[in-house]
Amino acid sequence: MNLNKPTLVILAAGIGSRYGGLKQLDTFSPEGDTIMDFSIYDALQAGFGKFVFIIRKNIEDEFREVFNKKLAGKAEVDYVFQELENVPEAYINTERKKPWGTGHALLMAKEAVNENFAIINADDFYGKEAFQTMAKALTETDKDSYNFCTMAYLLKNTVSENGYVSRGECQVDSNGFLTDVTERLHIEKTPSGIIRKDEDGSMISIDEDTVVSMNFWGFTPKCFEFGSQLFETFLEKNKDNPKAEFFIPSVVNEILNSGIATVKVLKSDAKWFGVTYKEDKKIAQQVISKLKSENVYPSNLWSDDEN
Repeated sequence: MNLNKPTLVILAAGIGSRYGGLKQLDTFSPEGDTIMDFSIYDALQAGFGKFVFIIRKNIEDEFREVFNKKLAGKAEVDYVFQELENVPEAYINTERKKPWGTGHALLMAKEAVNENFAIINADDFYGKEAFQTMAKALTETDKDSYNFCTMAYLLKNTVSENGYVSRGECQVDSNGFLTDVTERLHIEKTPSGIIRKDEDGSMISIDEDTVVSMNFWGFTPKCFEFGSQLFETFLEKNKDNPKAEFFIPSVVNEILNSGIATVKVLKSDAKWFGVTYKEDKKIAQQVISKLKSENVYPSNLWSDDEN
């Protein structure tokens, strides 16, 4: 295994409450492709050498059955688990129904990742060029450094036609480095423009050209230094809130506030598609069909004849 090859960590432990099912393994083509298949295919082509799936224990068998076969002989595969009880005992809340969020998931990958890595959502399509850009950045970064990066998109390319979405609103300085990221849990497209929910619950407009994060981050293993203490502080503050979630932007802001680390903003002009709502499925199917018909992807991603 080429140790200089970066790893791709895939956030796949979500429950998909708005989608109404296990969207990570839902299929979107006659060949049975998940959204993840395209990210994995693009990442392999870009030079990633290992894949780590962050999942829940109760879906391990399905994941192994699907992805071990596809990646056999192509890359190393590992699985780590994000469970409600993966927190210090004092903070286990029996009322809680879903995992603790993407920041918690990131911390679960610590033992499985020893090289530079990117982390993505399982149910978002990021585009071929985004993986090539990220792989190049990670390959050129010293793994003992605090030089991190993020793949950024324009908000107008990342909204759903079928309801609200969550995005990280990014502030970028004149040198192309991230200065702040704010998790916006409710961004919605309306006939009069794009709006977001403010902290007090009011809806305010947000510029369609706002730079946003789609949870496509590039880290060295040094990033894990920032998360653990921050998560304990978060748990203490939210121990009586069964719905509180700890997001990767919280960890990133801690990284930025530390003064010892930087986050370079990499740009992608790709138009996002993904599945937040059941109604998004039809659009995803149409886009995938078009990408294959235009030979952006082979009709069968995992047929050795076509790779």
